[in-house]
Amino acid sequence: MMALRRASAVLVLFLVALLPPPQCAQDPGMVHYIYQRFQVLEQGLEKCTQAMRAYIQDFQEFSKNITTMLGRCQTYTSEYKSAVTNLVLRVERAQREIDYLEYLREADMCVESEDKTLAEKLIQEEEEEKKIRTLLNASCDNMLMGVKSLKIVKKTMDTHGSWMKDAVSNSQKVYFLVGSRNKTVWEFANMRAFMEDSTKPAPRKLILTHSWQGTGQVIHRGFLFFHNQGTLNEIIKYNLQKRAVEDRMLLPGGAGRALVYQHSPLTYIDLAVDEHGLWAIHSGPGVYGHLVLTKIEPGTLGVEHSWDTPCRSQDAEASFVLCGVLYVVYSSGGYGPHRITCVYDPLGNISEDDLPKLFFPRRPRSHSVIHYNPRDKQLYAWNDGNQIIYKLQTKRKQPLE
Repeated sequence: MMALRRASAVLVLFLVALLPPPQCAQDPGMVHYIYQRFQVLEQGLEKCTQAMRAYIQDFQEFSKNITTMLGRCQTYTSEYKSAVTNLVLRVERAQREIDYLEYLREADMCVESEDKTLAEKLIQEEEEEKKIRTLLNASCDNMLMGVKSLKIVKKTMDTHGSWMKDAVSNSQKVYFLVGSRNKTVWEFANMRAFMEDSTKPAPRKLILTHSWQGTGQVIHRGFLFFHNQGTLNEIIKYNLQKRAVEDRMLLPGGAGRALVYQHSPLTYIDLAVDEHGLWAIHSGPGVYGHLVLTKIEPGTLGVEHSWDTPCRSQDAEASFVLCGVLYVVYSSGGYGPHRITCVYDPLGNISEDDLPKLFFPRRPRSHSVIHYNPRDKQLYAWNDGNQIIYKLQTKRKQPLE
């Protein structure tokens, strides 16, 4: 209706604009012309009004239909929503049942898997124990019972160093390694030549191609094994006769990251030889961590087995291996008494409870090195510049129950 009123107002203004000026009002022809035009416009306005009314009626019908359809849609939407909700509930119920069935199936599988894992673990432990017993199956069945006496073989001015014989061969040669970082090895013909410098023949001077680190060197079947200076964990196998490096290896297990003994401030890897062959002792992770014992095949430098021991490096000064058992020497502040307070047997045959109190004769300072020689059953030690031999008292191990 507002549009109709606006159209009428526009028409009136248009007609007013068409009115002739006053001087033309007396012309009958002009008046007749204006009258005809007005009738035409009035007819057009009537048609426009009718069309507008028809449009309004159609729009009202359309609006009514839309309202009806919206009402139906709301009904359909409510029904569809209810159906979807029911479907979701049924799916959730089915999922819970599936989850429960899956839980039962997995529980059965877990029980079977745990039983299988336990059985495999027992088999693996049994095989590992057999492997260790085969590895350490030698004629040696002795255990340490005491340190009987000591003999000072030689005295030098050097605080740190190591000295030894070949642990396996029948050679009488004595090797003298001065300092914790050096590459000069003195080879004496026998013990007497070592004790008396004036005795002929004079010692042979061997210059190695690499310097050693620490005091953990050993000689096994004519080969010198030592920790290569400047490396974290490299062990060198040096042929003393050919004067050349025979082989080398990297010792695993975090070796060389910490001092092996608190009171031996320059040794990070200590090597040892006993009736079973070549060993390496080093500290595990952490400050003053537990010692790790590793069995090495001297021919190939392959790791045969490794054990984490309960023995700590804190307050320790040295250790040695005798018949496959690790003995660790401790002291307070590096000064006596020096005693063995931790023993580790990979076979589990002996422990500290099976041993008497093992004391070393009182020495003024901590030992730079203590190594066992399986050929003459003695300990070769270095203490405050003194080269010492300790004689041992042993007995047979008790058989496993």
